[in-house]
Amino acid sequence: MDWNGVYPAVTTKFTADDQLDIPAFRKNIAAQVEAGVDGIILGGTLGEASSLSSKEKFILLAETLDEVGDRAKVIVNIAEQTTASAVELVKNLEANGAHGIMLLPPMRYAADSHETLEYFKQVALATSLPIMIYNNPVDYKIPITLEMFRELVKLPNITAVKESSRDITYMTRLRIAFDDRLKILSGVDNLALESLMMGADGWVAGLVCAFPRETVAIYRLVKAKRYAEALAIYHWFIPVLELDVHPKLVQYIKFAESLTGLGTEYVRAPRLTLVGEERDRVKKIVQEAIKTRPTLPDYLSL
Repeated sequence: MDWNGVYPAVTTKFTADDQLDIPAFRKNIAAQVEAGVDGIILGGTLGEASSLSSKEKFILLAETLDEVGDRAKVIVNIAEQTTASAVELVKNLEANGAHGIMLLPPMRYAADSHETLEYFKQVALATSLPIMIYNNPVDYKIPITLEMFRELVKLPNITAVKESSRDITYMTRLRIAFDDRLKILSGVDNLALESLMMGADGWVAGLVCAFPRETVAIYRLVKAKRYAEALAIYHWFIPVLELDVHPKLVQYIKFAESLTGLGTEYVRAPRLTLVGEERDRVKKIVQEAIKTRPTLPDYLSL
């Protein structure tokens, strides 16, 4: 896995009676692959991982592998409460065909740096799959420091970082410290272009779920050094991308998917679908983006 490109953190589609909606899920996956994404990430924050059963996670993995074939990599998020459960999960994911892992620090416990490193190491040693460490101290309160990464890169299958600290200078420090030893993927939608311009290798995207072609076009244009074209699309996209940095990003992005015809807005309780002024506000933002959708160049040929 080279970790270059666009990796949608896809949502998990549910029916009105809270069951997995596999037809809607596969429709979105097909749209992502057709748009030119390089991988699919299952069971992240947007995938409502904390509300999924183990059985549901493996159903989603099987359905995604079947849908994408050899056209994209399939990565599964690990966000567990215990080291033992994370180790068991990574072994089962490898056995069931996952191509890679996105790994969060321990959930529901504010582990210190020593504990976090040991957790990461135990998971990495339990698999041969490539691992992308998810650094998101804003939401998960556990920063992965340069000193910690110096220990982590001693493990050969820790090969990438999803950088969501919202600090572009930290991404630069990662690049200076580790050069190409760690691939860096932007994890914040409304900082993605800035990150790519500063050398990020990829983009773990959220609003790609609703606007896949525009997201991939921005990435491909930047890599082709067609910066003005990328910037024009990004400026159009920014009001929508800012939906990714809100506590209700799951509801916001699922609602956006429903408006673009690529999903449903059903979420799993305790999350609830949007109502009232909040719903109207998000609807207005997304509908304006749909109305003014830019004409894209032939980005897939770049």
